[in-house]
Amino acid sequence: MKDTLVAVLARKGSEVHCVVPDATVLVAVRKMNEERIGALLVCDRGDVLGIFTERDILCRVVDSTRDPATTTVAEVMTNELVAVPPDTLVEEAMAVITAKRCRHLPVIEDGNLVGLVSIGDLTSWVSRHQEGHIQDLVNFITGKYPV
Repeated sequence: MKDTLVAVLARKGSEVHCVVPDATVLVAVRKMNEERIGALLVCDRGDVLGIFTERDILCRVVDSTRDPATTTVAEVMTNELVAVPPDTLVEEAMAVITAKRCRHLPVIEDGNLVGLVSIGDLTSWVSRHQEGHIQDLVNFITGKYPV
């Protein structure tokens, strides 16, 4: 499989949910719950400053007993953003996620945000691709190939 993140984003869409750095954690969490997502990119005037994830909530808010109504996203977000270009292969993106122990990868081209992929997006993509290969093999073995 030589699919790139361009193909993944074409299927899933390139919409990315963001939050401003001075938003409270409470506002950000409500947005994450409404959208049923596990992360928000932290953006200011088109610049991606970091990412705010469920892990940030657990480790930097709940475990530190911070008040989500008064703590800003900027105080607890992950600053060291792990990002990849859109021509990254799906397998390469999965390797980055594994090596960097993150669940979300912003996709950035020429300094512009073009999408966000999660480990779930990538796993789903690989599963669909494998299902196609399995069906091709079944068709070949049973004499139905080519279809």
